[in-house]
Amino acid sequence: MPAHITSPFNKYLIAFLLFALLLGSCASAPKSVSEYEQTTADFAAAPREVPAGVEYEEAEFGAKTIHDVTQQEMERIVIKNASITIVVDDPSASLDAISRMADEMGGFVVSANLYQTELEGGSKVLRASATIRVPAEQLNEALTTIKDQSEQDPLSESIESQDVTREYTDLKSRLRNLEKAETQLTQIMEEADETEEVLAVYNELVRVQEQIEVIKGQIQYYEQSAAMSAISVEILADEAVQPLTIGGWQPVGVAKSAIQALINATKFIANALIWIIIFLVPVLLIMTIVFGLPLYLTVRALRRSRRRKKEKNSSNTKEEIDETE
Repeated sequence: MPAHITSPFNKYLIAFLLFALLLGSCASAPKSVSEYEQTTADFAAAPREVPAGVEYEEAEFGAKTIHDVTQQEMERIVIKNASITIVVDDPSASLDAISRMADEMGGFVVSANLYQTELEGGSKVLRASATIRVPAEQLNEALTTIKDQSEQDPLSESIESQDVTREYTDLKSRLRNLEKAETQLTQIMEEADETEEVLAVYNELVRVQEQIEVIKGQIQYYEQSAAMSAISVEILADEAVQPLTIGGWQPVGVAKSAIQALINATKFIANALIWIIIFLVPVLLIMTIVFGLPLYLTVRALRRSRRRKKEKNSSNTKEEIDETE
């Protein structure tokens, strides 16, 4: 290739490249992970929404698309987060212990709060909440350590997983395409002669570089979210979950017993109705058809026979009387 491209050919090349980039901009951007947007502040490079206009066709730049990636080449990217609520004697001490656990595991504390709440009886108790991040492979171990802070079973516990392998691989493919476009744009700008051509290519190069940074941030977000699992912990004081007691009397317990008795009574009535409708009614209907109907027809036939016999006897008696007279 000569050191300088002739101006007409240069214009055609720039026009073709810009047209190719315009075609790529029609593709939609990958879906963002809205469930984890609140955790972006945990990392140094917070991701932004990947804008449209990032995808380029394989025929234009020869990049490998997501459809060309085999199952063996795909790295599974799974984001796991957990939440748990425990009851302890001292929320402050448990909060400190959980924070130390996160540090010892190589994680960190995202947020920690310790505050007072007022119970119905007017007394105040401590309550704590925390969000920590620990290595994903130690998530179950961290949950076990948190549960060991309490002598009771957790009030609630959940683990949520999201497989973002497809989105992650798509972002990697887009990044490769954009980096190839960046290389070609840089080469064209270096070989361009006219100022207008240089400015046009430079503006497009800046736009591509901005999109590269955005996609790198999104990729980093996926990688860090998958590597470090988030755990949201609610720590309640034991007094906050104890039933209300007035002079040794627990109205809450009495109300609970009354409600349970009502539920049992309603349950018994509902079960009886179900048995009557589903079992007793069909059985009675079948017995009526099998035994009742034949018995009814037999009794009816006997009554008719007796009636006819009586009518016949009455008729014979009347004839005898008439003959006697």
